[in-house]
Amino acid sequence: MLPFSVSLTSGDSPFRQIVFAATRAVVSGEMPAGEPFPSVRELSQALKINPNTAHKVVAELVRVGLLEVLPGVGTVVSASWRASDEERHALLDTEIERLVVEARRLGLPREAVTGAVERWWATLFGPADPSEPHA
Repeated sequence: MLPFSVSLTSGDSPFRQIVFAATRAVVSGEMPAGEPFPSVRELSQALKINPNTAHKVVAELVRVGLLEVLPGVGTVVSASWRASDEERHALLDTEIERLVVEARRLGLPREAVTGAVERWWATLFGPADPSEPHA
């Protein structure tokens, strides 16, 4: 079982989808620092992808500093990696696009979407805090 979720869909390369899913899992805290990352073989078998693609995924995540290879331990989530504002916004943009497209498909007005986001934010994190950081 993978420590992050990904549903491969047509239209985008499996490589990009898996890199995005793993990055999202680390940024969201779903995969904390020090957590083992699946081996190339485990990744390939779990997602039914070519081992070369799995290897490229791991290599890319190591290259950007998201993962580190520890001799005798394996590949783990890096303790020193921190998402930049740009990376966090890029992850959010994809989710927002899906939300907006779905809301439009359902015929909901913009105010209904922004109101729903505000309600969920308040439900999950409490009322707005004036000291809360803004983008």
